Formats: sequence, structure tokens, C-alpha cells
Amino acid sequence: MAFIKRLGWYLVGVSVGLVFLAFILKKKSGEEGIDFCYLPNCRVLKDIRSKTFAFTTTNDTLSFEKLDDDIKKILLNGDIDFGRSKTKTKPCKTYFVTSENDNIVLEVKNCPKQAIIKEVYLTKK
Repeated sequence: MAFIKRLGWYLVGVSVGLVFLAFILKKKSGEEGIDFCYLPNCRVLKDIRSKTFAFTTTNDTLSFEKLDDDIKKILLNGDIDFGRSKTKTKPCKTYFVTSENDNIVLEVKNCPKQAIIKEVYLTKK
């Protein structure tokens, strides 16, 4: 009888754990827009996207939603070249973000309150 009782309590605990796991995985899957960024590339891109944007050629500030589609795509799925980036400078760090197909490179200054897109480089492959 003791084994059946312990098995019952074990199954109750497993079912509660599965409910919590299903809740967390549903949140992570994207409907609510929650991102779990653990790697440095993802964390830096998320930090850049959370700020207002400015371009060095204009004084306008823009939100992420008002940026050009190509720049949005690079800031969502791009790769940061940490070898070229200057991550130790204060107060603004400079990052080079490359596109998936490596033909566009953004030079972005990540300041505490805004991100400044300094240059857009077109590279030949």
C-alpha cells in the first residue's frame, strides 16, 4: 500500500511540473513575444533593438518599428563580429552587425539611451 501511495504523490508532482513546463514553453514559443537570450550575440542585438535609433546623417530619432525592413531584418537575425567590434569603449560601444548572407554590414554605436547607426557597408561576396 505504501508503494501505491508514493506512486500517487510522485504522479501528482510530475503533473504539476509538466503544467509549469508547458506554460514556460508556450511563453517561449513567441505568441507573447518573450525572448530568452542567453548567448552574447542575442543579448547585444536585443539591447540594441530596445533603444531609439538615430542616424549620423540626420538628427531624427526613430523607433525599431519605423526602421527600414532590411535594417530590421539584420538587427533581428544578424551576427555580431566581436573581433571587429569595440566593446570596451565608454560610454558607447561600437558593434559591426553582418547580415545573414554577409553582403550588408551595419556599424552601430550602442549608447546608454539610444543606438546610432553610423554606417551601412555593402560588401561583395
